[in-house]
Amino acid sequence: MESEVFTIAIDGKEVTDLYDSLISLEAELDDELAALFRLQIAIELRPDGSWTFLDDERFQIWKPVTISAGLSDSTEELISGYITHLLPSFDPDLSECRLEVWGMDGSVLMDREEKLKDWPNKKDSDIADEIFSTYGLSPDVEDTLVVHDEAVSTIMQRESDIRFLRRLALRNGFECYVEGTSGYFRPPQLAEDPQPVLAAQFGDETNLITFALKVNGLRPAQVRLAQIDRATKGILDVSVETGQRPALGANDAAGLLGLGIKPATVVLGGSVATGEVEMTTLCQSIYDRGEWFVTGEGEIAANDYGYVLRPRRTVTIKGIGETYSGVYYVNHVTHVFSQEGYRQRFWVKRNALMPTGSETFSANA
Repeated sequence: MESEVFTIAIDGKEVTDLYDSLISLEAELDDELAALFRLQIAIELRPDGSWTFLDDERFQIWKPVTISAGLSDSTEELISGYITHLLPSFDPDLSECRLEVWGMDGSVLMDREEKLKDWPNKKDSDIADEIFSTYGLSPDVEDTLVVHDEAVSTIMQRESDIRFLRRLALRNGFECYVEGTSGYFRPPQLAEDPQPVLAAQFGDETNLITFALKVNGLRPAQVRLAQIDRATKGILDVSVETGQRPALGANDAAGLLGLGIKPATVVLGGSVATGEVEMTTLCQSIYDRGEWFVTGEGEIAANDYGYVLRPRRTVTIKGIGETYSGVYYVNHVTHVFSQEGYRQRFWVKRNALMPTGSETFSANA
């Protein structure tokens, strides 16, 4: 069995003297939210009345923190960010006194100031590139189609930089996040090779502690938007009835409709776009979000799995029946180090059922 490994560095230096007092460590990674970390530390009262760690300069808000985890001698970075909250608690039982340290990834620096700003003659991707660069991040930005000509409309920002970028990402069907020293503004990467296989009730290959699924037939819907063209004053009417993302299974939601059951339809109200291209992009984004009609959550012991599971990547799951086995998109992982060992709690989603036949279910692949 491989040994579970984690490292915590503050201000670029590993805090090795912390480990004996560390009660638990959590790193929560999500595809839509900032990454978070939580440390729970035992504090001791010294004979002179001072407390361990409480007055330590390393444990102050806005100190940079990097947390890595893995197995044996191999680790990878889970989160790089800043301390944002300190929560000391004092109990009559001295052995129960604690210091909790909370923090967020580097996107927290992009959420410090609400701005009122116009962005004339820009594409959404141009804006993402410029904002990420302002914070010293390397932009990983996929090009968007529409240039918002100020003669027709101008993009207005009325929120912090990261909230603004996430709003732009949402209407393009993109993800927007900060990881390490890079800022990402791009669609979900569904075509990349999956992470190592997760298995339930599969003999010696079993590595799932728990796993549960939910199939929601009400979620998928066709999307329609109609409005008046600002230039010609004619009616623009756009509808999206098919997905653009790769299907992670053989049978999508539309193919599962029973005889005589019509697809659901959503008509967007209160949404304004500058033309058919932008209207189509917005409708497509909402359609694609609705296509995630299969969701699941589970837990694995890192020693059984042997890898660090990451969000915003796919993973193959087997041993849960032919209908449900296949490739899923990981949208959340919480890495937990505690007295129980290294556990990984995760959420996944899928836009189809049944294998396609191209999956690799071998644990050694």
